[in-house]
Amino acid sequence: MDRRLHTFASARGSVVTSAQAGALDVDESALRRLRRAGELVRVRRDAYVLGEAWAAATPEQRLALRTRAILATRGADVASHQAALAMQGLPLYGVDLVTVDVLTRTRRVRLAAGLRTHPSRPGGEHVVADGYRCVPVAVAIAQVTMRDGLMAGLVPLDAALHRHRCSPGEVRSALDERATTARLRARRDALLRLADGASESVGETLTRLALVDAGLPVRSQVEVRDPAGRFVGRVDLLVGDRVVVEFDGAVKYAGAEGREALVREKRREDALRALGYLVVRVTWADLERPGAVVALVRRALTGLSATDGRLSAS
Repeated sequence: MDRRLHTFASARGSVVTSAQAGALDVDESALRRLRRAGELVRVRRDAYVLGEAWAAATPEQRLALRTRAILATRGADVASHQAALAMQGLPLYGVDLVTVDVLTRTRRVRLAAGLRTHPSRPGGEHVVADGYRCVPVAVAIAQVTMRDGLMAGLVPLDAALHRHRCSPGEVRSALDERATTARLRARRDALLRLADGASESVGETLTRLALVDAGLPVRSQVEVRDPAGRFVGRVDLLVGDRVVVEFDGAVKYAGAEGREALVREKRREDALRALGYLVVRVTWADLERPGAVVALVRRALTGLSATDGRLSAS
C-alpha cells in the first residue's frame, strides 16, 4: 500500500475517503487495486477502511470502523444510536451491526445503502470520539432502548455505568425526551430499575436479567469472606445467600498464565464450597436457553434448602 495513504488512514481511525486518497495522489484505479488486494475495504461509496484493521475487528468494532469511514464523507453529520455506542467502545446486544445511524439535515428518517439518516435536533449536543462526532452515551442508550428494546439498552447501560461514562440521571433525562407513549415510558422505567453498574460483562448482565425475570433475588459482584472476616473472593452474582453464579464468557485458560488462572479459580471455588456455597457456572451456550439457566439455579437453591445451607466441598 502507498505509505502516505496508510499513515494518513491510520491517524484517522483506519479510515480514508476517495477525496482524501486523491489528495495523496492515489487515484480511483489505485483504490480499486487496493480493494482487490484486500488492503482496503469499501464500506460505502467513497468510504474505505484499512483491510488490516477490518480483518482484526469484531462485529462491533467493524460497526465503529464503518461509522468513522462514513462520517469522514459526510461533513457535519453526527453518529447516533448503536453507531455512537460502537464509536465509544461500549458493548452491543440485539441490534443491527451493519447499518450506520447518523443525525443530519433531513426532514424524516431515510434508509439507503447501509446508512440511516435521522433529523438532527436544533442545538443537539454531541461529543467527539476518535476525532468524529457522535451523540453522548446517555442519548445513544436512550435511542437504542426506545427503538430496539430493553435488552438492547440494558447491555450498554450497565457497561457505561460501570465505566462511569454516564450517570443514571443523564440517561433518565434522555429517556424522558423520547418516551412518548405509555409503552415506551414503561420500558424507560424498567431499564432504570434493572440497570446495574456493578456488572462487569455482557454475559453477567444477561444472566442477571434472566434470573431477575424469574423472580430470583440477585446481587452483582458480591464480596465473600470467611467467618474470620478474611476475603475469599468476589463473585459475579449471588442468588439468595448461598448460590454463586459465575459467567464464563471467553477462553481464558490457554497457556501457562491460563493454567495458573485455572488453578486459582479452582482454589477459590473450593474455598467457597467449604463455606457452604454452591457454584453454578454459565456460558454463552447456556444463555441461548435462559430457562435452563434459571432451572439450574432453582435446583441449587432447592438443594441448599434441603441441607439447611450446608453443602460438602466435593
